[in-house]
Amino acid sequence: MTDAPQVPQLPARLTDPRPVLTTGTVLFAIATLIVWASGDRFDEALPTCIAGLAVGALGTTIFWIQRRAARRGSKGAQSGLT
Repeated sequence: MTDAPQVPQLPARLTDPRPVLTTGTVLFAIATLIVWASGDRFDEALPTCIAGLAVGALGTTIFWIQRRAARRGSKGAQSGLT
């Protein structure tokens, strides 16, 4: 039987969620400010922008909790977040 080929590890910069969380949250914050400043013109987009901010904040909070648990050595924490 043949063995499965070895899969190389991904570089750390591709597995780090911080740039994605930061960029997404900042872009939604900018979009929220633009929609809010434009008045009634883009009024329908404001709930979407606020939801994007909420999802970004939730994702960042979950990341912080998981990273803290990983650094603490908790068994239920994700690996590779330290």
